[in-house]
Amino acid sequence: MMAWVTDSPTWVNHRTLSLEYRFLSSMQGSLGIGANLNNWKPEDFATAKKMVAKYKQIRETVQRGSLYRLISPQDGSEHSVTETVSEDQLRAVTFAFLHSSQMLYPFPRIYLRGLKPDAIYRIAAFEGKLSASAPAVASGAFWMQHGVDLDLGGDFQAAAFTLEIVAR
Repeated sequence: MMAWVTDSPTWVNHRTLSLEYRFLSSMQGSLGIGANLNNWKPEDFATAKKMVAKYKQIRETVQRGSLYRLISPQDGSEHSVTETVSEDQLRAVTFAFLHSSQMLYPFPRIYLRGLKPDAIYRIAAFEGKLSASAPAVASGAFWMQHGVDLDLGGDFQAAAFTLEIVAR
């Protein structure tokens, strides 16, 4: 899937979305940038540089791994979560999106899939939106059975994190 970072406000519905949100959305596929760079500010280029570097770290997993749609945005859901696990199950990347918050309810717990149950994985958030209660390392079984909590609130918020095996 080719996915493009486009201008904001969007041409579809004139909605204003952060550059980080647009990058995280587009990083779920083969990342491209289709925005008019003439309109970017220096901080936009700094954000883009950081996000492209992150994408290069996860590109192989995203493009060749197994995709799991953990929370579907269909049927009016305010949430969406995808996880992609590398073919060798050594790493995974998860993207979570919040369309809008309702009554300060927490983002749903994310139960991962496709990991090696007995392997130990280190979790790393792109921008620190993991819940403070999330352990730094845990077994694949832990991540799949106990899940991951994110600190996402507000409208049009996104987060991403990776898991990488540190012990088998």
